[in-house]
Amino acid sequence: MVRVQRVRINDNDITWTVLGDDLLPVAAIELFLEHLRQTGCSPNTVKSYARALQLWWQFLGLRNKAWDALALEDLTGFLAWIRTGIPPEVRTLHDPVEVRISDATAAVRLQGVRSFYLFHQWRGADIGPSLFSSRPARSPYKPFLGHARPYEPRAATVRVRRRRKVAPVLTPRQIEVIKDSCARFDAGTGAWTGALRDRLFFTLLEETGLRMGESLSLQHRDWHTGQGESPFIEIVPRPHPHGARVKGGNYRKLYISDGLDRLYAEYVWQLCDEGMDLAVDAIDEAHVFVNLHGPRKFAPMRPETIYKLVGRIRGRLGDNTPAAWTPHWFRHTHATALLLSGCPLHVVSRRLGHADVQTTLDIYAWVTEDEELRALAEWKTVTERWKDGHEIS
Repeated sequence: MVRVQRVRINDNDITWTVLGDDLLPVAAIELFLEHLRQTGCSPNTVKSYARALQLWWQFLGLRNKAWDALALEDLTGFLAWIRTGIPPEVRTLHDPVEVRISDATAAVRLQGVRSFYLFHQWRGADIGPSLFSSRPARSPYKPFLGHARPYEPRAATVRVRRRRKVAPVLTPRQIEVIKDSCARFDAGTGAWTGALRDRLFFTLLEETGLRMGESLSLQHRDWHTGQGESPFIEIVPRPHPHGARVKGGNYRKLYISDGLDRLYAEYVWQLCDEGMDLAVDAIDEAHVFVNLHGPRKFAPMRPETIYKLVGRIRGRLGDNTPAAWTPHWFRHTHATALLLSGCPLHVVSRRLGHADVQTTLDIYAWVTEDEELRALAEWKTVTERWKDGHEIS
């Protein structure tokens, strides 16, 4: 009966823990999860690792094993169990067995268990010393006279082999269709019709490559209009009432186009027409993306609200957009467009907020060699309406 429990710490912070049969937090797991919280890991990471360890505890219960009596075959058995749902020691008579989860999900679950045991090793626990090692991975190539060195046994481990998928992108036409489904400019009346807030949200994702949580965390004081100079926004780590956050907790500054800045100005005028300047004590410290209807009018938007919005747009547009697109596709599209237009990799990495340029390379290494995509999408034209290359830093 092990289960993951959502815990509200205060008005802004939510976390997760794992409860045992006695309905109390499992001590060994909670110690590890608290370490993640105190070292600044995101709530989503805590939730993911809590889920992995809940499954691991269930698996150990099926095998009737203590968590600190680990063997290599336990990890391989766990991997097989979460993939198929077949209890340990049960042998099937048919082959192959249907797989319930993807390789990516299995890898995340396994990583949660490995991190848990590494943490307890760091604390000095003598647990499976041959299974996990803090030594960096070695190259398969041996140096000159490498064969003459004393043999060093490698630490055994269990990993999920999976092919990295190409990051999904939206075409310029699909992006325009999504934005137009939210709001359009009526040249006859000289005004916007539709949901301008929603168009601003997707235009911001398109032009900046922000994560959804980073966009929802924006406050009006973070948006600096041009006033004769290049407009820009600041990405500032701060608590959000609904758990949205700046991943990595790092500040960055992004230049934006005059067109996006004008769209934001139109949106602010609409907020004032709705009375937000009177309803909110300090509009400068209010969130940019807020509810415009209902009892919690002008309250910060929830991530769930964005997902519901995406679902409605998918339903309206049908085959005009990919069936499975999400807000994160705008981030992949932004990075792809910049790289195909010739923007240096390190500049793209900094704009995306990656801690290491290698992360950018791992995700988008295929992009610069795809000449067919470059010609089809005319990415240079797309990015030119954002900002000149020297201002995209």
